[in-house]
Amino acid sequence: MPGRVPFVAMGDINAFFALALDNVVTLVMLAGILAYGFGMPMDFVLTRMVPGTALGVLVGDLAYSWMAIRKGGGATAMPLGLDTPSTIGMAVAVIGPVFLLERDPVVAWQVGMATIVLMGLAKMILSFAGDVVTRILPAAALLGPIAGIGLALLGLFPVARIFSVPIAGIVAMGIVLYSLTAGLVMPFRLPGALVAVLIGAGLFALSVLVGWTPAHPSTEVLLGFHPPLPQIGHLLAGLPRAIDYLPISLPFCILTVIGGINVAASAREAGDDYRTRDILLVEAMATLVSGVFGGVAQTTPYIGHPAYKAMKARAGYTLATGMVIGVCGSLGLLGVLVDWLPEVAVAPILLFVGVEIAVQAFRVPPPRHLAAVVISIVPCLAYLVSIYTQQLMVAGAKPDPVLASQVGTIAILGRGFVLTSMLWGAATAWLIDRRALGVLLVFGVLSLFSLFGVIHSSDPSGALLLPWAAADSTPYQLALAYGTTGIILGLLIAFVPAPSERV
Repeated sequence: MPGRVPFVAMGDINAFFALALDNVVTLVMLAGILAYGFGMPMDFVLTRMVPGTALGVLVGDLAYSWMAIRKGGGATAMPLGLDTPSTIGMAVAVIGPVFLLERDPVVAWQVGMATIVLMGLAKMILSFAGDVVTRILPAAALLGPIAGIGLALLGLFPVARIFSVPIAGIVAMGIVLYSLTAGLVMPFRLPGALVAVLIGAGLFALSVLVGWTPAHPSTEVLLGFHPPLPQIGHLLAGLPRAIDYLPISLPFCILTVIGGINVAASAREAGDDYRTRDILLVEAMATLVSGVFGGVAQTTPYIGHPAYKAMKARAGYTLATGMVIGVCGSLGLLGVLVDWLPEVAVAPILLFVGVEIAVQAFRVPPPRHLAAVVISIVPCLAYLVSIYTQQLMVAGAKPDPVLASQVGTIAILGRGFVLTSMLWGAATAWLIDRRALGVLLVFGVLSLFSLFGVIHSSDPSGALLLPWAAADSTPYQLALAYGTTGIILGLLIAFVPAPSERV
């Protein structure tokens, strides 16, 4: 009987640093956006939101480690961590706006964790139907919103932080472009991401010493035992408001489920045949646990399994990542690291993620659908603009009536932007393919959703609303416009022959 293959190997060391750093970078950006972008107390973010978020990573990575150990034969565990696009999306589209409206971090936290719980429940249901979604919707509709998030939220947000301290940010960005984007080898084969973070942090400290940059704000309450505990009372308090954010959270659920299907397929091609449904259910459960224990970011299996397989990693790297992230999150050590690392040092890595996501969105769909991808990006850009205009308005800006009207229009376009992007992309792709019924159905959904504020809500908070309770006729106008357009386009496709069909 042959001896058992150990589930830990030397390749787990490099894989651990790569996976753990990915999670830390996402946490740094989450904390930075909430604290420095929206003004939430950093100590509240680190001691109330981070522990539960870290627990989700611990639960998911432990489960994936066990799946690999049980499989045996030196299997490489599926990597799991925080989903970067939706984590940034939660910060800028849910938690931050709620805080700006309420000026209460507890309320924003309650809505955030309740939204994550709803996402976890939705993912458990979708895990049984993810294949159906991928068969129905064109790739442009699924990847277009991600491209928009990559360019708008993972593009401009990190670049703004890179340019806040140019000597640190631009140098770190150059190293990331060299090592990750261009795929060139660093001296001594050092990991490019780690080198970029360390050099960026060092140059940031130098910039502070010479007086070019204010010192990084430090939080007093960090170290200590901050165990993630069930937050049932806070969860129930946040649920009513969290329902209003389903138009933002549900598309993120669909995208991570589709991503899970894709990464399971890539792992299978690399030699590790995991059951797709098991992969999806584990990440859904990890997300649900995170929300119940106060976390505000969903977990997802990462797409890099073949890369970790090439590193000759097994189950040790996910086991170590889960333990380190989970334990350090409870002891406050993760908060110290998140608070110590300046955003400018990690922003280039997120920029790289955003670029790669956008590139994939243009590479995968058929060339004839590229216009659908571009159309899908527009609502994301509108939401990006509305983030800054909303903060200006809260700060007391008083634009003239014409500019105020334009700002309001952009805000309406941006509300429910992920779902809007997905539907616009599907409508455009099916219009190109002359699928009259599909176009008619999508515009019918757009009409219904805009009538009740699922997209384009006229409520300043982006909440769902009954059309007769709205302050003006905007819901009726949008619903009528979408419905009429769908009928016109459906009739044109059905009765006007394509140029190649004309005699």
